[in-house]
Amino acid sequence: MADDESQNPPDLDPDDGSEEDDPEQPKSEVTVASEADLIPFAQSVVPVNIEDEMRTSFLNYSMAVIISRALPDVRDGLKPVQRRILMAMHDLNLTPGAQHRKSAKIAGDTSGNYHPHGEAVVYPTMVRMAQPFSLRYMLVDGQGNFGSVDGDPPAAMRYTEARMSAFAVSLLSDLDKETVDWIDNYDQTRLEPTVLPAAFPNFLCNGGEGIAVGMATKVPPHNLREVIDGLIHCIDKPDCTVDDLMVHIKGPDFPTGGNILGVKGIKQAYETGRGSVTMQAKTQIDVSDNGKSQIIITELPFQVNKAKLVELIAELGPKTRKVEGITSCYDYSDRTGMRVVIELRRDAYPKKILNFLLKHTPMRMNFSVNMLALVNNQPRLLTLKDALVHYIEHRREVIRRRTLFDLNRLKSRAHLLEGLQIALDVLDDIIALIRRSRTPEIARTEMMARWALSQLQADAILAMQLRQLTSLEREKIESDYKEVLKQIAFLEDILSSAVRVNQILKQELRGLRDKHGDERRTRLIPTEADEIGEEDMIPEEETIISITRDGYIKRVDKDTYPTQHRAGRGRKGASIKEEDSIEHLFIATTHHFILFFTDRGRVYRLKAYEVPATSRQAMGTAVVNLINILPGERITAVVPMREYKDTEGFLLFATEAGEVKRSAVADFKNLRASGLVCFDIEENDALRWVAHTTGENEVVLVTRKGMSIRFAESDVPVRGRTAGGVRGIRLSVAKGDQVVGMGLVDSVQDLLVISELGLGKRTKLKEYRSQTRGGIGLRTVNLNSKTGDLVDAKVVTSDDRLLIMTRNGVTIRINVGDVRETKGRNTAGVKMINLDSGDSVATVERVTAQKEPDEIGEIITP
Repeated sequence: MADDESQNPPDLDPDDGSEEDDPEQPKSEVTVASEADLIPFAQSVVPVNIEDEMRTSFLNYSMAVIISRALPDVRDGLKPVQRRILMAMHDLNLTPGAQHRKSAKIAGDTSGNYHPHGEAVVYPTMVRMAQPFSLRYMLVDGQGNFGSVDGDPPAAMRYTEARMSAFAVSLLSDLDKETVDWIDNYDQTRLEPTVLPAAFPNFLCNGGEGIAVGMATKVPPHNLREVIDGLIHCIDKPDCTVDDLMVHIKGPDFPTGGNILGVKGIKQAYETGRGSVTMQAKTQIDVSDNGKSQIIITELPFQVNKAKLVELIAELGPKTRKVEGITSCYDYSDRTGMRVVIELRRDAYPKKILNFLLKHTPMRMNFSVNMLALVNNQPRLLTLKDALVHYIEHRREVIRRRTLFDLNRLKSRAHLLEGLQIALDVLDDIIALIRRSRTPEIARTEMMARWALSQLQADAILAMQLRQLTSLEREKIESDYKEVLKQIAFLEDILSSAVRVNQILKQELRGLRDKHGDERRTRLIPTEADEIGEEDMIPEEETIISITRDGYIKRVDKDTYPTQHRAGRGRKGASIKEEDSIEHLFIATTHHFILFFTDRGRVYRLKAYEVPATSRQAMGTAVVNLINILPGERITAVVPMREYKDTEGFLLFATEAGEVKRSAVADFKNLRASGLVCFDIEENDALRWVAHTTGENEVVLVTRKGMSIRFAESDVPVRGRTAGGVRGIRLSVAKGDQVVGMGLVDSVQDLLVISELGLGKRTKLKEYRSQTRGGIGLRTVNLNSKTGDLVDAKVVTSDDRLLIMTRNGVTIRINVGDVRETKGRNTAGVKMINLDSGDSVATVERVTAQKEPDEIGEIITP
């Protein structure tokens, strides 16, 4: 009872409006009693479906993230935080010529003045803007540790310093001329621009990534020169297509270089806004001093962590041996560039291992293009042309607003000069009026009323200095007025003419291109059959390719060896091992296929430009790194060829033992990487010569002991690719004779033979009568101890040149016309090259006067 009484004291009436609740009173009565108080609140409640509310709230949140955080604006290519960082640096006047300032100061000002999310999120963004491996054209010039391509973190903001780069200054140019709209910052204490004037096309040149709610953007960087060329083309031809633009904008250009495989993904991205670009590391296969092959990585795909890649390769190779043949992986990168060296075993196949690494490591990866950006504060998926057009329109608007700003300023200046001229015309009256006025306000009012002056003009007259009353100053005011009127007319002409605006825009773009444009870093390698091939990007030019006996191949420019006179000293042509010697030297253009024939009768194929270009003194690259030649095989013949057609005739083969064979070129159309059998070689024989023929040529064979035979090609039966040959010349095996040269006969040409001691002899081919295949032939040169045995024979003209290389690597180029023609076949010849003691001629190559070295009937192989 006591508890009940305490809850309901007798002196309190439950109905008197007290706020105390009676537990014994029914709950419904309490609700009814308080309804009067809840009526105003109940009238303001609007019932909403929870699904609709969630949808609306989520969309509002999504749009806030999209617009104010994640996506760049198509006009300046910047996200809000990036734009605000540049604004803070602009306020601090951190131009490229200014002293660097602490990153903590810049991040603090950005957070305090513009970006409400704290300096801890501002600094990482600024760091990325200062990394040369993240942005193609850095917007921030950093000083200190800003991270590395190995994934090393940057130093704390209190340790680093920064300022704007020249590209950032271009983005901010003309900002003070009312060229863009401004809004209040987050706390309404200052204004910030909604977009930058962007004289630099940052959206395409630097690209960017961002993840919003329900959408993301990933724009690849491009080359500034190409983008500006594309912009100018788009201005000149507004109806241009993506194909037209791709003539100028080849594709993405990543800051880390590397290669892009194929253009199909690039074209798809440019046409639709989405596509996949295959990136690949730039590699080369080399041979170390110890003779082992190496895979050297000099450039990586964009955003690949080098340290993790090296660790992964080591994991696949020497640690777990998932890849047989890798012995070690070292990173020798420094300030001069990247160099990751993968050491291989001697018996490893470098190309096979490289292909495995490309497939199973980030050395090859895809860049998924998604060109999403804000257009009028709305996310839009953009094609390449859309991005260019939006930027062009933005720059046109900037030019118009800048011109209007300058025009208004000049009109104000002209207005003041008009007032000063009026004052000078009635100077005495003005002075008298001012002297009798008690205050400046009275003088201003009377001047405005008497001479119809504006308040600005009257104030300017009152502020005139006494020196402006001189006659020289009067002339200066009149001259300034005329100049201002000319400038006003010029600016009004710009505003009234779209053509003038386009001219100014193109002029500014060309100036930016000429000042800051650079070469592409990323190499484009189209691979699809229906696209432009890699060789179309490589100039077609004659080149010299040499192969040593031990299988080292290199390519040098044809002009590396200048023409010299007969019997010269020559020029050192290669640094070869002491036990090695030059075996083949031939001429081809960079666009030719090269067919490699081995002594065991197999054939391989390679493009000439795939042979690594090097210096004259370099040893070259092991040929096993370029073609999968079988162990124990040696390259003995090479034939450069433009392309394969069924009507291109035959390949004529000859061996050291004098066997010959013909096969149709069509039999060699489909060559595998592992090669194909092309001649059934006997055990004690070796394939040495291969020539491209029409089927109606004559052939001449020359032996070491000075014998030669000429017979019709038609005497040689056409056999299948894998068949053996028939006898071409009968050799004196007892004397150790063997074939040293083969050539195709032309009655107006000469046969030039060279002995191992440097003597040569040139004789008209018409002096060699045609014989039946298989005979012993005719004597072609008189050999003795001063000449030594023959080492080579060539069919030449007087306009040709010869490249003679000795076994010590000395090379000389001489004109065939300098070699005296000899009458008769049985003579010794003349001196062709002066040899050092112990040296001898190794090989001779004919450099034709024609531009096409693979013409039918021409000898290419030594």
